[in-house]
Amino acid sequence: MIDFWMRTQEFFINLPWIDIGFAILIFFLIFFLRRYLTTYIFRLLIRVAKKTPTDVFTNVIIAFEKPLRFFFVILGLYLALLSLPIQGEYMGIVNRFYRTAIIIVVGWGLFNFTAASSSMFYKLSSKMDDGEDSMLLPFLSRIVRFVILALTLTIIAHEWNYDINGLIAGLGLGGLAFALAAQETLSNFLGGIIIVTERPFKKGDWIASATVEGFVEDINFRSTKIRTFEDSLVIVPNKTLAHEAITNWSEMGKRQITFNVGVKYGTPREDVQRVVARIEETLQENDKIDNELIIVRFSEFNSFSLDIFVYFFTKATGWVDWFEAKEDINFEVMQILEEEGVEIAFPSESVYIENASAEAWPDSIKQEIAEKTKRAEQHSNR
Repeated sequence: MIDFWMRTQEFFINLPWIDIGFAILIFFLIFFLRRYLTTYIFRLLIRVAKKTPTDVFTNVIIAFEKPLRFFFVILGLYLALLSLPIQGEYMGIVNRFYRTAIIIVVGWGLFNFTAASSSMFYKLSSKMDDGEDSMLLPFLSRIVRFVILALTLTIIAHEWNYDINGLIAGLGLGGLAFALAAQETLSNFLGGIIIVTERPFKKGDWIASATVEGFVEDINFRSTKIRTFEDSLVIVPNKTLAHEAITNWSEMGKRQITFNVGVKYGTPREDVQRVVARIEETLQENDKIDNELIIVRFSEFNSFSLDIFVYFFTKATGWVDWFEAKEDINFEVMQILEEEGVEIAFPSESVYIENASAEAWPDSIKQEIAEKTKRAEQHSNR
């Protein structure tokens, strides 16, 4: 036990304390000054970047801000280790760790630079037709970031003398089995590419297909997220959407309303003509109605009514605004009918009886006539 303490004491006495203290001083000095160094360097670089004709250099600087702060910590640790009397074989490991950290910093910065929320993609989205709602840029961002991550890991593996060729050869041998196993995933990925390139819809659009109807929230490699009217989230495989007919209701410039107004038989022709003319005039004067196509016509003799066909479009396409406009028109049609003294028809039957004495009728006929008369009186009272 005494020998152990003697050896331990001798070990600590023989340590190069001056070098260790100098190394600790270097590390903490750079660690505490990294924020000021980063701020100064960034201000200098942004000042230079503003003189360039494009914003690409500025976007790169912003993407590398956090990785650069992390790099100063690694740099301080590396310089501190360099000041220590480390043997050559261990110094090789230190250098390898330092190079790995640099690779991580570069990959991290490029990963940030290609983010869909980065200023670079924001500039690109502002120049596209879909703007910030475009799904092409987030989809491309995911692909590019995946490639950057794969390349970074590959370079790090090569730095640590991992046999990349053996890995590639192994992937080649297992490629067929992987393709068969991932056939469904590959189909969804290709379906996603078809969707983002053809752009049948964009983020926030109201779409309907044979599978689902709702608002598009996001699209990724495998699926598309759609928020239904019940506020539930439906995740649809891209392959399914790519092979279905898709109706994009958000692309409507105007929204259709059509219905029939059935008035009673026996309504004078002049009254029907006035009702038709007044309904058409009301639609023409309504600010919520598109005046390009308005059809109000006495269309047909129905089984129990004279039908007036009404066909027009509202300027609003949103479901709530469209319903509000439809309600306004319904009330105005009711008011026109009331003012003209025209009644709405309801399903009815006419019974024709031969001229004969009522006492000679069978009891079944008398009962049927009484029931129908009672129903007619009830409808009239309504």
